[in-house]
Amino acid sequence: MSNSVERLSKQSFTTITVLIVSSFVVILNETIMNVALPVLMEEFNVTADAIQWLSTIFMLTMAVVIPMTGFLLQRFSTRHVFVLAIGLFTLGTTLAALSPGLGVLLVARVIQACGTAIMMPLLMTTILDLVPPARRGVLMGNVSIVISVAPAIGPTLSGLILQYLSWRFMFIVIIPIALAALVIGTPRLSNEVGDEATPLSVPSVLLAIPGFGGLVYGLSGLSAGVSAANIGILTVAIACLVGFVLLQLRLERDDKALLDLRSLNYRDFTLSLVLMMCAMISLFGVIILLPMFFTNVLGIETLTTGLIMLPGGLLMGLLAPMVGKLYDRVGPRPLIVPGALVLLTALLGYAIVLDADTPIWLLVTMHLIMSLGLAFIFTPAFTTALNPLPHHLHSHGSALLSTLQQLAGAMGTALIVGVVAASTSSKIAAGTDVITATVEGFKPGFLVGAACSVGILIIGFLLGGKKSEEESAAADAPAAMN
Repeated sequence: MSNSVERLSKQSFTTITVLIVSSFVVILNETIMNVALPVLMEEFNVTADAIQWLSTIFMLTMAVVIPMTGFLLQRFSTRHVFVLAIGLFTLGTTLAALSPGLGVLLVARVIQACGTAIMMPLLMTTILDLVPPARRGVLMGNVSIVISVAPAIGPTLSGLILQYLSWRFMFIVIIPIALAALVIGTPRLSNEVGDEATPLSVPSVLLAIPGFGGLVYGLSGLSAGVSAANIGILTVAIACLVGFVLLQLRLERDDKALLDLRSLNYRDFTLSLVLMMCAMISLFGVIILLPMFFTNVLGIETLTTGLIMLPGGLLMGLLAPMVGKLYDRVGPRPLIVPGALVLLTALLGYAIVLDADTPIWLLVTMHLIMSLGLAFIFTPAFTTALNPLPHHLHSHGSALLSTLQQLAGAMGTALIVGVVAASTSSKIAAGTDVITATVEGFKPGFLVGAACSVGILIIGFLLGGKKSEEESAAADAPAAMN
């Protein structure tokens, strides 16, 4: 272990630290807007459907841009891609802070999302390139802080800002941090150019935009109910994605794919990918459900709701580095299996005990238990997915992982919110009073999350142990040198 630590140079450590801090800021921004939507609806005097586009357009842009980051990371240097990501994010954030109306703010969110979409694959690819396999668990623990803690803290931060300041300060406070990251990080990142001969597959881009974007949009719309328009959008999106996959398989033969899918040939990558999607469905579903329950059933204010959920996010952040160290010693199975059991217990607990009289302390405790389970899942899943990949697939594997995370988040939100809405409506139609029907309607949503945790548990048993990981890393070492 000590030799592995020595191989992580000070320059590499500084590079990864800058990227982690930058990624935390841009991912934090992804959920910071949710709490502000009612305030902005009143500020701009628009409908709820119109203001919801501030969240929807961000997700759509992320879904479209992320699949293209594999190409960017292959073609350009780490420094160039970092400047592009943080530059776009800073530009979008500044424009958002100065927005005179909804139209400009929507454009600003698109620009922000472009930068955010590039940053996470850049971070994961850089870790894979710079960090030896024996140390990746620790570093991926810090990545899981970005993925899981930043979305949980976002609503709390925005709630605090909105309590005392104008909504514009949600963006103003981020601008100096983004500029500092740009100034500090740029000279410290590698300027080594990638494969300049790699061409951009325009047909792949034209299929990716309606494919990934349409799938996220269609899934998001399903949370409000099934409609002919949504079914049509999803049908077109799936057809485009089938064409996209077939085209990538053909382009892979000449190493010209926009998103190289050969990462899926690695068993642990594919299993961990499915596991991560199950975990993201559970995480995003609960992130949506609990605030809805607190507001609609318990009548709790937005700021209080954010504060209730904050301890769980902080717990995940505190545990992530420790889980990463444990992963480097024992591998994925001894961490993921107990984590899935804890997550299953928490979600079943929500489905059983949740009602209009549930005390706040119990809700906080259950959220902490759920966060504990997720903390033991995310870091091992990330590391196990990316560890087996050879050097030439690092960027594409990271892009594929990030893409499917976005799709899983949209899928989880649509599925769980749709189940809750359908259950509530059916109980009201059967004559149940509104409050009781609303409370009972939430329980099937948590059961969906529990079903996903069963999937995590099964995959946890299938993942390789520590020895197989080390053998895989040794086998891929020659490829990493090329």
